[in-house]
Amino acid sequence: MDMVKVKINGIEVEVPAGSTILEAAYKAGIDIPTLCYLKDINEIGACRICVVEVKGMRGMVTACVYPVADGMEVFTNTEKVQKARKMNLELVLSTHNQDCLGCVRSGDCELQKLAKDYGIKDTKAWSGMNMEWPVDDSAAHMYRDNSKCILCRRCVAACGVTQGIGVIGANERGFETHIASAFEQPLDNTSCVSCGQCIVVCPTGAIAEKDDTDKVWAALADPTKHVVVQTAPSIRATLGECFNMPIGTNVQGKMVAAARRLGFDKVFDTDFAADLTIMEEATEFLHRFTEGGAMPLITSCSPGWVKYCETYFPDFIPNLSSCKSPQQMFGAVAKTYYAQKMGLDPKDIVVVAVMPCVAKKFEVGRPDQSAAGVPDVDVAITTREFARMIEKAGIKFDRLPDEEFDRVMGEASGAGHIFGASGGVMEAALRTAAEVLTGKELEKPEFMEVRGTDKGIKEAVYTLAGKTIRVAAVSGLANAKEILTKVKNGEAQYDFIEVMACPGGCINGGGQPTQPASVRNFVDLKSLRANALYSQDERMTLRKSHMNQEVQTLYKEFLGEPGSHKAHEILHTSYVARPIKY
Repeated sequence: MDMVKVKINGIEVEVPAGSTILEAAYKAGIDIPTLCYLKDINEIGACRICVVEVKGMRGMVTACVYPVADGMEVFTNTEKVQKARKMNLELVLSTHNQDCLGCVRSGDCELQKLAKDYGIKDTKAWSGMNMEWPVDDSAAHMYRDNSKCILCRRCVAACGVTQGIGVIGANERGFETHIASAFEQPLDNTSCVSCGQCIVVCPTGAIAEKDDTDKVWAALADPTKHVVVQTAPSIRATLGECFNMPIGTNVQGKMVAAARRLGFDKVFDTDFAADLTIMEEATEFLHRFTEGGAMPLITSCSPGWVKYCETYFPDFIPNLSSCKSPQQMFGAVAKTYYAQKMGLDPKDIVVVAVMPCVAKKFEVGRPDQSAAGVPDVDVAITTREFARMIEKAGIKFDRLPDEEFDRVMGEASGAGHIFGASGGVMEAALRTAAEVLTGKELEKPEFMEVRGTDKGIKEAVYTLAGKTIRVAAVSGLANAKEILTKVKNGEAQYDFIEVMACPGGCINGGGQPTQPASVRNFVDLKSLRANALYSQDERMTLRKSHMNQEVQTLYKEFLGEPGSHKAHEILHTSYVARPIKY
């Protein structure tokens, strides 16, 4: 690799040829501010916040897209640079709704931080006419407030480039430019799949999940309700970020303790339902693989992916596993099996799900998700909403002791834990399917070929009991489109495909903690978060879903056996083709 030497504020660094000034500055230990830039997907140099001076050049250049050259000298904090950045920020703020106290991103807003850093107290010098934008809250999972939009286009890139969907973009021109759907359609009248990737990349409060915490507080205050909470596999690997803990810190024990202090009657682990999902899904796969059925079998844990399949690839609906997602399976079992054991009326049980995914808000309202005649899950909240509840209650998260999940539905295997990372569902299913097919215990339960967050498509071929099984693990919907197109055209053949809507899987879901571009551009969030789950799996003695004693008891006492008629009534669901809209 060719290397070049450059100086950043007098500090000499050596970087690969083709690197940008922004990247060279990072290596020199200098953080150049940005607003629009996101590595690989939104490199447009539009906001002009990252301007710097280069020796020998008359004007300033944008550090995020300007390549370095050997011997280049760059100055990132001259008076001229600081004045330009401050003026650009004032111009951005002059049309920005500055209701910061009431904003969900207050204290966690990239624009707010820059305004503070550059000492901006008011924008009266640039006052004038402002456009008025209605808030679009038509979708089940999120809202968009263009009065807080800074036209950075990060959301557009996440939707169009990362996910390959593109239901939002820049409408109109000049002063009237704004982000919206085609023909100004409300979001619920588009083919948005509710993945929420636009939310986690937004630097301000222009896009956010719909806050359902009031529903949870109301349930907790109702003495007639038995309120239980389930936390998804990946939450333990990300929640700590909301409380300034290092990225990738596993906070399972503190998470449970916090939930108890919020007043939930029981605190359960969705990973129990992940193990249950494997029991049903592995059974379904083995049945189709050995006796016939629509192949390849494709996982159905990710509601954003399911909605994408229903909309853009309806021909593959028969290939979707009929299993409900772990969130919905947990709710279904809570209001049938658990209700029966506890002597509770399902109508009096409120199931709250803490999820990494805003599509879960859409999923709770899907049809065929009411095993007990009432919704399987009542409220789905994101990691961010859960953190806000903890803060509001005055709970000192970092000082909490580690506590254990409640039992009956609290035991989980390492296979259940790794559901939160791309390839985790596939690996968990293979651990069980392999032992069922061979009748032997695996010497090593790891299936390393389907691991990793750096690749959007991972493929592997395994031979089990003399049978060849071709698998693929896919994350990010643009990658799902690629792989499904190949299957449809006969260019690729698989027996089993895992698809996660979000790049890297649930650990990078649309409901996870937001991180500024300064972190997203230089830190491998997906890998650090995923490693927390794999590390927990490696430390466990229980690493296979079919060895979960509580799951075995559930089948013995209530469901019968995996794939039974009763299991299908409670744990399985159906899908519907959706027309492509704007």
